[in-house]
Amino acid sequence: MNKPKQHPSIFYTLILYICGFILFLEWFYPLQEITDTTSISIFMLYGVLCFLLSFIQIRWWLSFLLKGSALLFVLNSLFFTIGFFNPLWFGELIQDTIVNVQALFNRAWYEFTPLFRSMLFLILIWLMSYLLHYWFVIRKRVFLFILLTIAYLTVLDTFTVYDGSTAIIRIFITSFLALGIAHFMREMDREALRFTFVKKSAIWLLPLIAVVLFSSAVGLAAPKFSPQWPDPVPFIQSSAENAGFSREGNGAIQKVGYGEDDSRLGGSFVQDYTPVFEAEVEEEHYWRVETKDVYTGKGWEMSQDSKFVELAKIPPMFQEDVHVDRKQATIAFQGDEALDKLVHPYGFNHVEASEGEAYIDTTSEAIQVMDSSNEPITLQDYTVGYEYPTFQIEALREASSTGESLEAYTQIPDSLPDRVVELAEEITANEETQYDKTKAIESYFSSTDFTYQTTDVPVPEGDQDYVDQFLFESKAGYCDNFSTSMVVMLRALDIPARWAKGFTGGELIDAGTGDEKNTYEITNSNAHSWVEVYFPGSGWVPFEPTKGFTNLTDFQTAPVDGTATQQDTLKQSEQETDKDEQPAEASPDKKKEEESEVVPAAESKSGTTTNVWMWGIIAAILLLLIIAIMVYRSRLRLQSKWVGRKFTTDNHVKNYQEAYHFLMKVLQKQGEPKQPGETLREYALKIDEKYETTDMQKLTEHYERLIYRDDNKSIPKTEMAQLWKNLIKRILT
Repeated sequence: MNKPKQHPSIFYTLILYICGFILFLEWFYPLQEITDTTSISIFMLYGVLCFLLSFIQIRWWLSFLLKGSALLFVLNSLFFTIGFFNPLWFGELIQDTIVNVQALFNRAWYEFTPLFRSMLFLILIWLMSYLLHYWFVIRKRVFLFILLTIAYLTVLDTFTVYDGSTAIIRIFITSFLALGIAHFMREMDREALRFTFVKKSAIWLLPLIAVVLFSSAVGLAAPKFSPQWPDPVPFIQSSAENAGFSREGNGAIQKVGYGEDDSRLGGSFVQDYTPVFEAEVEEEHYWRVETKDVYTGKGWEMSQDSKFVELAKIPPMFQEDVHVDRKQATIAFQGDEALDKLVHPYGFNHVEASEGEAYIDTTSEAIQVMDSSNEPITLQDYTVGYEYPTFQIEALREASSTGESLEAYTQIPDSLPDRVVELAEEITANEETQYDKTKAIESYFSSTDFTYQTTDVPVPEGDQDYVDQFLFESKAGYCDNFSTSMVVMLRALDIPARWAKGFTGGELIDAGTGDEKNTYEITNSNAHSWVEVYFPGSGWVPFEPTKGFTNLTDFQTAPVDGTATQQDTLKQSEQETDKDEQPAEASPDKKKEEESEVVPAAESKSGTTTNVWMWGIIAAILLLLIIAIMVYRSRLRLQSKWVGRKFTTDNHVKNYQEAYHFLMKVLQKQGEPKQPGETLREYALKIDEKYETTDMQKLTEHYERLIYRDDNKSIPKTEMAQLWKNLIKRILT
């Protein structure tokens, strides 16, 4: 009488299932960095509920009701203000679902609402609880999910700002523990062992845990090779468009581009070379959009609500002493990238558009075109007139306060740490004029202590100040870090300054000849912020503190005579011109370097790097070809291992037949096919004579007994499996 199999203790099953849930959580953690998800805790709690209900194996209808009710409760708490038991929100949910299902059938993926996306994500968690219960508890086959988890995290670690170093260690420890338990449980099931002692004590887990922890410690402590191949991200991103994710998000990964909300700065971003607009203009310069005046310690806000007035009511940005050249520029936005605010050069004074009138915000100096009912108009193309300035350095040095009301531009929060003010005073201790102090602070950021980078950029938490963190802790960031820090340090010295944002000059795509203008392409990667400082007698003067960028404004050392251009005109090039770092908003004539801390990614478009990549791709193709050939030549061995494992693990009739047919296939591939009219016994005798064995005859005898007599009980299955393995090995040797 056969004894029933003794299943292992529920304790081990629970540990294995917990390991599966821990691995599943690793799929959650990157979401806050690579998406605009602000909190994952509620989704994790829903996952806990689903996994728990799947584990305790209650009736399916009760599990369905509990999980479905929890899903609706989560959606209600996330997107609705009315109570869960109020039927009104449920009607809105159904209506939203119908609209999104229509978008689904129309393949309009980007029209999905946040509510519908969250619903799909919760349903996915629901389904994964069933799938992982089947893999980990029923089948005890955990390797595939482990492999998928590792692949998922390595891809994110390579192609996004998510750092998977710690996650890989957690996965390693959890995975090996799960693999050990799963293998042990399968052996208990296969051998029908009671394991009474094991069921009462978990002491056997201690050696497994010790081995896993020891292996992890050795792996961490062992020396490691530096990367042997170039980082593929710069090459891929420089060749692809629309890389990245949404710009908005508190500390999450952002896609570089122009954004409205600057109240919480910081965090990493990825590149995006999607064209925003093209500009026909005589020479390259920055494209201004707006300024902001209130620094909160976390970012920038406006001191007043927007108030738009006629453009003529605002005095010009530059005063009469500043020499200007009258010019025109034509702006043409690409696709659906048009902004509701005009991008314009310094000295903007009028716009020529097919409709509407230009109005300017009295605080931010943002310019909008409005119709007769004062509704903003989004222009796809327009022409702007402007007066491009040339500043005299001597006039800037001689500028002194005139008692103008500029308190809004010397504001700093009371919470600003004293060491920020002390640092500003230390940097400018030997300078006397406002201009020299400004230049001293601007030049301070070009030192080697500061690094331009777009990855691993922290977001201030708690009471931490954004500027203080950058100046004294991270010393690594992009334009927002540099420009905000310079403005705050200038204000700490009572020098009026404000934060300006817009775009750098773009990339020259068509050089004009004769009287024709040059055409520049400005992409999302050219989004940028810089500093404007007020000088009495001159007006607002732009400065560029961001490392790796050059101020495109004209500065002269002598007065302009009105008839000839000075030969010693200066472009503010005292700044660091090293292009090691990736300026995400770099000027177009600069190469589109990818985000990197120290890797000279600017070479990614050079001929040398192109050759390296070409040879690397050729080598990779050859390697894949060699691997494919080796796999093809070893296909019979690989198939034999798979069939043999199934035959050995489960001596079912179907597996025996499959093993025998595979044996015939191998013999045929080796040039020993069964001839027409030849019986199986004659064929088996011929094979045994060739390989000097009797295994084929024995296998054939039991195969015929199984086929013709349906006699499965008298077959010595373990012996047959061993005979089959021996014969396969002899044939393939």
